[in-house]
Amino acid sequence: MLYSKRPAVLLVSLAVLLTSLTACNNSQTAKNLQQAFAADPRLKDSPVAIDDKGSLTQQSPPTQATVQLPTDFPKEIPLYSNANLQQITPSSGPDGSISTRWLSSDPSNLIASFYSQQFQANNWQILQQPTDQQAGSFEARRNDLQLKVTIQPKSVTNAAPNQPQTATEVVIDYTRNTTAAAQTPTSNDVPQPGNTQIAPVSPTETAQPTATPEPQNTATPEATQPSTTPEPRNTISSSIQEFSDLSKVSPELRQYIQDLAANGVLSVGSNAAKNNNTTTNEFQPGKIITRREYARWLVAANNAIFANNPAKQIRLAPASVQSAFSDLSKTDPDFPAIQGLAEAGIIPSPLSGDSTAVLFRPDAPLTREQLILWKLPLDTRQALPSANLDTVKQTWGFQDAAKIDPQALRTVLADFQNGEKSNIRRVFGYTTLFQPKKPVTRAEAATALWYFGTQGDGVSAQEALKLKR
Repeated sequence: MLYSKRPAVLLVSLAVLLTSLTACNNSQTAKNLQQAFAADPRLKDSPVAIDDKGSLTQQSPPTQATVQLPTDFPKEIPLYSNANLQQITPSSGPDGSISTRWLSSDPSNLIASFYSQQFQANNWQILQQPTDQQAGSFEARRNDLQLKVTIQPKSVTNAAPNQPQTATEVVIDYTRNTTAAAQTPTSNDVPQPGNTQIAPVSPTETAQPTATPEPQNTATPEATQPSTTPEPRNTISSSIQEFSDLSKVSPELRQYIQDLAANGVLSVGSNAAKNNNTTTNEFQPGKIITRREYARWLVAANNAIFANNPAKQIRLAPASVQSAFSDLSKTDPDFPAIQGLAEAGIIPSPLSGDSTAVLFRPDAPLTREQLILWKLPLDTRQALPSANLDTVKQTWGFQDAAKIDPQALRTVLADFQNGEKSNIRRVFGYTTLFQPKKPVTRAEAATALWYFGTQGDGVSAQEALKLKR
């Protein structure tokens, strides 16, 4: 009986103790008891461990490891200043590439603009770039360095009230390719008939072969082509500059560049880079072309192809006329060509009634819609057809037709009516996306300028070479 009463006695004692504490809530005894049973505030931010004797020991908080770039990280790779390195992942593949992951609180379009400017300013060959300047990947090459920069907006979970709710992830993948020049050509570098040299070589090594299976390729540069030959290939004179990096161009576009070079178009203004009093013979096909350079090529190509027809040539403007653009000085080396296009009404300017085109922006990248807007008047040589957004959608079927500037809609429609001689078809092939704001490469610009005219009445750069002979 005494044993069974012990739990009841304990409960009664505990109740009396709690009642006493409640009654003496403000007494010193109650405060001492509360402090005795309170948690140690020193353990709030520091973890504890139990040693082999059962005692609690305080541990120092772990320090966060800082990710460091490899010591051999290429210095030529541009790094966005407001981005923190998060991770480095060596590749397990045979190419030996290394991936670095960065995080920035800045918006993705700002970072994309940074890399676009850095690549163009530092002579990177841009192979691919984002289409909307918001997210996507840049692929670029400089010497033996292959680079891919992927920009992707991210949402931040559990962000503090005073912290950004979004962030941008930047992944930089890079690899060295020291044997690129010595590698065997891939299927994308299939040579044109009569041009057996693929890897970049000196001009003396790109001489024509002495004999080929094709009859039209057996003539030397000085020989006269047979009158029955339909399309002579690779008949560039040895006096014309040849480019050592055309193996980087797809076979479909390579001949267009060679024919324009043979007409002396691409040497106008000397595109060769000067370094220590030496020049290179690289064409840089993947480099973005500027508005000034395209204007220069446009006039040169038109006048070279119509060398025997002065009525179709563009007259270069003299320095005595007033500039149509406030940002184009008369002393600018490209002033005669650009002003000549404005005087002829080929490009928008205040002279053609466009009061908004007071700036030419000569060093801005040329876009796809501008390439067509400037070229089509020299193809049709007549008033352009009326066009609206629905008409362009029905003809071309472009999914992004709404992004085309209204001023360029008529030229895009007229280009469709040109059939197989369409600039868009020749330059970009079959596509359901026009991407009108996308910058144009030098190879694409040269391809557009290879032919002037309509489907039934026109002249190519190759036919112009025949007329010269």
